[in-house]
Amino acid sequence: MSRNFRRASAAVLAAMTATALVACSSEQTPTDAGSDAGSDGAASESITLGFSQVGAESGWRAANTKSIQDTLTAENGFDLKFSDAQQKQENQIQAIRSYIQQGVDVIAFAPVVETGWDAVLQEAKAASIPVILTDRAVDSEDDTLYESFIGSDFVKEGETAGTWAKEQYDGEGYKVVELQGTTGAAPMIDRQKGFADAIAGSDMEIIDSQTGNFTRTEGKQVMEGFLQKYDDIDLVFAHNDDMGLGAIEAIEAAGKVPGKDIKIITVDGVKDGMQALADGKINYIVECNPLLGPDLAEIAKKVVAGEEVEKRIVTKDEAFDQEAAKAALPDRQY
Repeated sequence: MSRNFRRASAAVLAAMTATALVACSSEQTPTDAGSDAGSDGAASESITLGFSQVGAESGWRAANTKSIQDTLTAENGFDLKFSDAQQKQENQIQAIRSYIQQGVDVIAFAPVVETGWDAVLQEAKAASIPVILTDRAVDSEDDTLYESFIGSDFVKEGETAGTWAKEQYDGEGYKVVELQGTTGAAPMIDRQKGFADAIAGSDMEIIDSQTGNFTRTEGKQVMEGFLQKYDDIDLVFAHNDDMGLGAIEAIEAAGKVPGKDIKIITVDGVKDGMQALADGKINYIVECNPLLGPDLAEIAKKVVAGEEVEKRIVTKDEAFDQEAAKAALPDRQY
């Protein structure tokens, strides 16, 4: 079956679902971040990929978006259609349905939360459009709804952070507060579990946990609340660098020294976080590699060609103390 015919068929199938949708002019619609269909017809030979991003909540997400947009270019054989969901699941579902209507070759997205995807993914499957998950997984009993998931092992990230904390501070009765990611998001759920499991059996105690939605602003706000509520905080575990950087601002405003009076462990490894680690304001960072563009491009080409792909592709992550951060910073790509 030719690609153009398949696209047309997909559009007809998707239209049946689209009639139930209500268009809202205030919501963001997917925009074409790739090549136009030129008069030479070159775009018809490229892979049209619709990508729905979580948002722009952090330095990590900005690096992730840049990697995707820099890789899925016309020169590399892609016509990229990109949308920003602004951390709202309904916006992602709207974007995915729009991609189905357009009859794209591949749909990829980083799910805002884990649950609630089966219906729209069934629609993509009915339209014969393969789906690739990036960064975050979905919680579904039907793993035929997507071709592959590319991303980090979030449980391992939490375990790595907790193991280091236990090795450094067990026996000192540390009181820990946790700045969690977006409620219901895979990295929030998995990093929380990994960290809690790793410190189990130690005398470290998590005295409070609240979401900062992976943003620096909310991380600062939540940390300010923790500092008003508790006067014996020893350690902050932040699910990403940006919330940890917000916590630093709150700690300094309270007249305490981050990294000394209150230890800080974060996840991501973006430049701002790594600089704070090199400066001694953060004590340890577990990396979460955002440069997923090349992996996504490779998998997309394979699924369009009908080749089998791995169901789970785990990216390589490292961990950094202060000296390792100083060594890594000069060549840091994000």
